[in-house]
Amino acid sequence: MTVEDSVIAIIAEQAVLDISDVGLDQSLESLGIDSLGLVEAIFAIEEAFDISVPFNANDPSKSDFDISSVAAIVAAVQALIAQKSA
Repeated sequence: MTVEDSVIAIIAEQAVLDISDVGLDQSLESLGIDSLGLVEAIFAIEEAFDISVPFNANDPSKSDFDISSVAAIVAAVQALIAQKSA
């Protein structure tokens, strides 16, 4: 399973959707994920990839983690994995 597939699976689980219903160009908001769901998704991503996501749940706009779309989250996770293995 690729990073993209895994992230989509985690997001789909949080949104209670089928994986096929989650598109890379969608925002978490459009998928019905609220702030609590976002935090749970971040924790699941950290656990799945053994990474630390630079995300401030109290002020998401000040985080160094782009949550603007599913694709942005995938790219950010891939970057964190690359940094970890470097």
